[in-house]
Amino acid sequence: MKKIAVFIPVLLAIFLAGCNTVKGVGQDVQKAGGAIEKSAK
Repeated sequence: MKKIAVFIPVLLAIFLAGCNTVKGVGQDVQKAGGAIEKSAK
């Protein structure tokens, strides 16, 4: 039971960190796309 009590918060922390990473990559790609669009105009 103690293993589950430790495993669930660790898994949740990893999941939340992964979401933040994906969000950050999406923002970087969006900024790069905006720069390309400005240079095309």
